[in-house]
Amino acid sequence: MKKNEVRELKVLESLINEFIENCEPVSSRILCDKYVSHASPATLRIDLHKLEQKGYIFQPHTSAGRVPSIKGYRKYLTLIEDSLLSQGFERESFLREILIKNYKDTPLSLHYIMQMLAKDTDQLSFVAEPEISYGFLEKLDAFKIADDKLLFVVSLDSGLDKTVILRCDNKLSAQQLRVLVKYVNEELAGLRIYDIQSRYLGKLYEERNDQNRLLNQFLIELNKAFSEISSYFLHFDGSISFLEQPEFNTKEEILKFLGFIQRQDLLVNILQKNDSGESVNILMGEDFGRQELQNYALIFARYELFGVPGYLGVLAPIRMNYLKNIVTVREFARIITETTKKGMMVPQYE
Repeated sequence: MKKNEVRELKVLESLINEFIENCEPVSSRILCDKYVSHASPATLRIDLHKLEQKGYIFQPHTSAGRVPSIKGYRKYLTLIEDSLLSQGFERESFLREILIKNYKDTPLSLHYIMQMLAKDTDQLSFVAEPEISYGFLEKLDAFKIADDKLLFVVSLDSGLDKTVILRCDNKLSAQQLRVLVKYVNEELAGLRIYDIQSRYLGKLYEERNDQNRLLNQFLIELNKAFSEISSYFLHFDGSISFLEQPEFNTKEEILKFLGFIQRQDLLVNILQKNDSGESVNILMGEDFGRQELQNYALIFARYELFGVPGYLGVLAPIRMNYLKNIVTVREFARIITETTKKGMMVPQYE
């Protein structure tokens, strides 16, 4: 890459860092004084003009400095990739301690984690946990609807019924299926779905290991059924300082944003649709497909709590500290998943 091209990208990165910090259009003079001192303001004005032609920045009004466009933010993310990989995370021990200390009360653990995420990012944080996981199993039914398909009906104590059809390779007879369903109901009815998935199914599998192949396979299929029918419930947390950002300087903007986060189904759909399988996902502006979110960005990651999947992240104005927030969201999800893997959780006893 040519020297002037390297400088041009440095100017873009510096401009966005300055805009994130101060939320004011950035001039060539500021860039020269604070970031690129080896170049003159005249040279930087040429760089800014080139960046503007490429669509990375624009002038909000005549005689003003420049501000980044969504395209500019996307380019910025590629420029900080090395920093994202090398950035350390100082809260790992504290986060693991919370998970271990509250291993019997996972909703409380997630509540603390969400508060930490809001505090560490200074943005609106959220945790999406499977709604069905915290209901109690009243009754399980399973029906054979084809040689290789089973219909599971999961009834919760709340009166909610969930159904799912799964392909099953085992050639179960109707009589065998009735016996397996009766056994599962006797062992698991009255227990919380989350506890069934995270503890009891594994325990039953180990106790019956190699003794009953059909039961073991049925337990595996049952676990898949629980995962398939799980929808997500969103919890939000953010300090009042979140709404003190310049992006919320009008009542209309505040109400528009709050109206969106009340539509949990929309945000859950966005999370599931845009889960790339990477360690962290980032959506900006038009990625949402919704006009009211054109000026916002979403950073989220998928975590697993004792093997049960969920999401966590931050929803914020597009002008935010990406380097800090991407690392924070990514590491929170990683630590939760690693700490609660089977055999990793070590309770601390007083």
